[in-house]
Amino acid sequence: MIRVWFNHWFSTSYRLIELMKEDKEQEIVIIGTNRQENSVIQKVCDEWSKEPILDGEDYINYCLNFCIERHIDVFVPRKHMEEISKNKRRFEELGVKVLVDDYSIISLLGNKSKAYEYFKDCSNILIPDYYSVNTVSDFVKAYVELRKSHEKVCVKFVHDEGGMSFRKIIETPNTFEQLKFYPEIGIRYSDLYAALASREYFDDLMVMPYLSGNEISIDCLATDSGNIAIPRIKTVSRHERIVFDNDLINMAETILNKTKLRFPCNIQFRYSNDSLYLLEINTRMSGGLQMSCLAAGVNIPNIALNKLFNKNIPWHIDDCSEKIVSYIEIPKLIK
Repeated sequence: MIRVWFNHWFSTSYRLIELMKEDKEQEIVIIGTNRQENSVIQKVCDEWSKEPILDGEDYINYCLNFCIERHIDVFVPRKHMEEISKNKRRFEELGVKVLVDDYSIISLLGNKSKAYEYFKDCSNILIPDYYSVNTVSDFVKAYVELRKSHEKVCVKFVHDEGGMSFRKIIETPNTFEQLKFYPEIGIRYSDLYAALASREYFDDLMVMPYLSGNEISIDCLATDSGNIAIPRIKTVSRHERIVFDNDLINMAETILNKTKLRFPCNIQFRYSNDSLYLLEINTRMSGGLQMSCLAAGVNIPNIALNKLFNKNIPWHIDDCSEKIVSYIEIPKLIK
């Protein structure tokens, strides 16, 4: 039996947990925690509890104590992943294996500005124009410079997860026409300027062109049998296309080989006209990973779990034809 802890994961990890438990040799017991007491993930966990609201060293100590009290064998972190990676040795000293890569690469990729610099020498990886600013005057300079050659500009903080801070800058919104469509994550230039001007200095902010094309999300895992790389083309609807395009897979290979990432990661690109640019690299299982696993017939969560125990689970993608995958919402009674 292997006892695995998932801390404060998003709701789509429901299926990732199911996949991890599909093991032919071991019983996998999942312990879930979340700040949300009624998170739907509890319905797929064998044990469940609510997390306290803690940060920094207090949260690390909570995690260490939780591992001891619940006899955890494997820790699969999402919340405070970078800090947990920094303290990974403390968990290993307790006999707990942590499904997260080394702090040096986690922290680098978590800083979008540093990550772009890191890949600038890769001939098959395009990096968009960008500026990293922390004052309103530098923001204005960056915006003016980018508008010379790009129609639209966007911003997001250098440290960001899931695009929470992403905003597309809107100069002249047509307010009536906007009522007929789904709202975009946009902000008027004047509102953004006012918000930034309210601080003498603010957290480093990326200013870059808005890339309007399709997003490509590649779910990856390095294994002894080769690198798994499953590209998904996202659309505005619920369906996504799985395409085993050699150029996309080669770009993923370049990134995996350069970073030496050992555990599941997700590489995001986006088109602008006919060019594909690197967006970011998430050093964890993605929310859409289950779609990739279904289309490719490969169980990445379980392969990754066994990799921690030096077990090489055979895998092979038999059918590399294009697939279209979608999902439906199924109600779950929590209480």
